[in-house]
Amino acid sequence: MLVFDSLHSEISALIAQFLPHDGSLETAIDGLRLYRSSVPTEPVALEYKPGLAFVAQGSKIAILGTECFQYGEGEYLLTSIGLPVMARVTEASVERPHLCLLLDIDVLQLTETMNQIDNAAVASEKSQRSLSVNHLPPSLMDSCVRLLRLLETPSAIPILAPLIRKEIAYHLLTGADSVRLRHVAASESQTHRIGRAISWIKENFSTQLRIDELAAYVNMSPSSLHHHFKTITAMTPMQYQKVLRLQNARQLMLIDMIDAGAAGFRVGYESQSQFSREYTRHFGQAPMRDVAQARAQLLGDVAAATAAVAAVP
Repeated sequence: MLVFDSLHSEISALIAQFLPHDGSLETAIDGLRLYRSSVPTEPVALEYKPGLAFVAQGSKIAILGTECFQYGEGEYLLTSIGLPVMARVTEASVERPHLCLLLDIDVLQLTETMNQIDNAAVASEKSQRSLSVNHLPPSLMDSCVRLLRLLETPSAIPILAPLIRKEIAYHLLTGADSVRLRHVAASESQTHRIGRAISWIKENFSTQLRIDELAAYVNMSPSSLHHHFKTITAMTPMQYQKVLRLQNARQLMLIDMIDAGAAGFRVGYESQSQFSREYTRHFGQAPMRDVAQARAQLLGDVAAATAAVAAVP
């Protein structure tokens, strides 16, 4: 326990050191990002990549379909397949800001590491949800701390970072999420096939989705595709595509400042009324009203965070 507490304190200090203000940081280590917030946030539509998100301070919630995944200090959220989620920081303050380490999983490295551990078949073909929450064990936390320390010696990153990343892959493959990740790495598993289906939907989300063609593309029957897809993602393929369309439309309105009709058409909707109806059902408000509120909230969060940091002596 003392070792865990010491590592936990160090990882919190390192994140705070490299990211002294609210926001996110893409570090010099490929796939490693840091996030900090001194205030709780409103729900934000995001696409989670395969990877782990470790909370050093505060807490966060991720919503997948109708399921909520809450994770707090000392816990990590593992995402085994890319997913569209709603996420928000639920516990944060100026004195104890929310601090989070995010590390992408390299599926190719995962597969290579799994093959080096053993050549046994995946233990079970039973599909599992692609999000899970677990406590970060001391061995995995130690690896994460040493990865963060490399940011202090940039010249060592090209040599040592790949070794530590492989060590992290080993700990994940032999830990609480072993079966879930082995399904991702095994090329003939149902999870791997669903991952291919998800990649296809992401690349073609604005086009009409034909389940028979998608099933044939990933070498599954339509019924098997539907069953495993829903088990892994908490959504059907059609629902997954709809969420991707709506999230992309929201980004287009927020960032590119285009109107709702143009955004809906660009992501694949032929009917503006259908787009508005489905958008309102998903986000809780009509498109332009939601976007206006999101912009106001963003400005308010930035102002609040700036004022909070300025108030610290």
